[in-house]
Amino acid sequence: MNILQVLRSRFDAVLAPLVDETAPLLDMIRPTNDPKFGDYQANCAMPLGKKLGKNPREIAGEIVEKIDLSDMAEPLEIAGPGFINIKLKDAWIEEQLAAAVTDERIGVPLVENPKKYVLDFSSPNVAKPMHVGHIRSTVIGDSLANTLRFLGHEVITDNHLGDWGTQFGMIIYGFKHFRDNDAYHQKPVAELSRLYREVRKIIDFVDGQKGLPARKAKLMEMAAEIEERKAMPPTGDKAADKKAKKELDKLQRQAEEVSKELTTDEAKLNALAGDAEFAKVASEHADIASAVLNETAKLHAGDEENLALWHEFLPKCREDIQRIYQRLDVTFDYELGESFYHNQLGEVVNNFIEQGFAEESEGALCVFLEGFKAPMIIRKKDGAYLYATTDLATIEYRMREWSPDAILYVVDFRQGDHFDKLFAAAKKWGYTDVELKHVSFGTVMGTDGKPYKTRSGDTVGLEGLLDEAVARADKIVRENDTDGQLTAEQYADVAQRVGIGGLKYGDLSQNRETDYVFSYDKMLALQGNTATYMQYAYARVQSIFRRGEVDIAALRESGARIRVSSPAERALVMKVLRFPEALNDTVVDYRPNQLTMFLFEELAKSYSTFFEQCPVLKAETEEQKQSRLLLCDLNARVIKQGLALLGISTVDKM
Repeated sequence: MNILQVLRSRFDAVLAPLVDETAPLLDMIRPTNDPKFGDYQANCAMPLGKKLGKNPREIAGEIVEKIDLSDMAEPLEIAGPGFINIKLKDAWIEEQLAAAVTDERIGVPLVENPKKYVLDFSSPNVAKPMHVGHIRSTVIGDSLANTLRFLGHEVITDNHLGDWGTQFGMIIYGFKHFRDNDAYHQKPVAELSRLYREVRKIIDFVDGQKGLPARKAKLMEMAAEIEERKAMPPTGDKAADKKAKKELDKLQRQAEEVSKELTTDEAKLNALAGDAEFAKVASEHADIASAVLNETAKLHAGDEENLALWHEFLPKCREDIQRIYQRLDVTFDYELGESFYHNQLGEVVNNFIEQGFAEESEGALCVFLEGFKAPMIIRKKDGAYLYATTDLATIEYRMREWSPDAILYVVDFRQGDHFDKLFAAAKKWGYTDVELKHVSFGTVMGTDGKPYKTRSGDTVGLEGLLDEAVARADKIVRENDTDGQLTAEQYADVAQRVGIGGLKYGDLSQNRETDYVFSYDKMLALQGNTATYMQYAYARVQSIFRRGEVDIAALRESGARIRVSSPAERALVMKVLRFPEALNDTVVDYRPNQLTMFLFEELAKSYSTFFEQCPVLKAETEEQKQSRLLLCDLNARVIKQGLALLGISTVDKM
């Protein structure tokens, strides 16, 4: 049972005659922070008093008089200016616990009105190894899919792979001109990735050299403008002079940034130009950018050679990516990449033209959207399509085939402008009855405050990240297994679960919209808000059952009940019963850190206090012992289920 949901439902019946919209008032019914104020508190009388022009305490009195919570709560109390304190009856709490003990769902109800969700997440470019940047989208998307399904919603997961477009034009060009046959046959994906980087490097070098004169000229213009502004005498108008000084300072800062970037880039270009071998290759491929576009165009047009290469590369790339997903224990219902929609793009563009939603601008076909300065381009001047076109085709396909109530895109925050335009265009196109949501997330940072990179400056590969996490977890497990309880096989299994779980939890415990600093030590710590600590908390309960030779499955079915006989027991019981509320908080705005916060800040800390104050195997009576064993079991089951929804497994021994 979701206690908060029940309370809000009953308050809703009383509040509905007083206001047009009860939802904001119902949101003000929350669990208390201090048990001396009860278990829940309703703070809705204050805004109601302001709205109705009445004393809040008087309003609170009227609510208390009309609402009936006698079956579940002690008489309601009014405190302060109009707070309504709600304390649940111990007998009622024990009834909910008795139901949860024998319930596979631990008391979590299915939603009354299930929705159909499409979750679009992970979405790597297949021709390049997955890197640290993919961890966030993958684990956030997977945990949301797990949680929504557990609550009773229908969820379709779709990995929108980058398996088409310019990246393959670059790889095909590199394969034709720079490939190492032996390296390709030994490690095909690594060689394809090298070819991509090589082509990218040459393109950046050629473009960089071509662009230097214009950038230098721009800097000189900025310097001249700065000198011109400095030479201007004060006007005597303090406000105007202050504004002019502010604008001058801003222009100087911009010029300094431009100068710094130009100096850095020029140094890199000079270093490459000084590499005789590279400079020779770059000179021989000076038209590489247009050549890559040509290879891409040939692929899209169905050129026999390029299409054959694409078909050769793709299975190798997919196999490499799948190995990572297996280690992360992440699966998808569909993996419809960009190539799947290629033949639908022309029809999408024609549809926009026919409905008068698109118009030509400087040779490109654009969709002008209200509230945006720049239009969304759906076909370039040269006839090529863009990500926006593919994403529109994707929405059309998903709506036609699956008819979802919501489509969630778990994608880097830097794509925010793209999704704002995409959703606006989709609504203009007629898709107004579906929730389109960009579940954005921040960047994984290094200790230097910059995006997490290797020492050489390359993006950290995800497979190497997993290897290192498992290796460190193995060391931690061995150091803490002082009794030598685990076999070699168990060590390997626990290290895998702890290492991978630590990476996932370390990411999911962050507010998804913020950047966070990557640290193996913090992720795998035995103390604090980590998967390792939560996994250990679960294992500690299992050790109690082993020491006491307790058949916990039999005890669940025996009819024994949990009795609330101390403050520490009651505090833990209330956290266990609030698991459904934590799951609802998690999906309200699609934030898995709400679940990690519940597991650690509320559940684990309450259990730690209970464990210190309430003997279990040495309880005073057999009835009390059985009660506390069942409470330990409920606590462990909530931990296990909560971690499972985050995509993290538990172990019985650590």
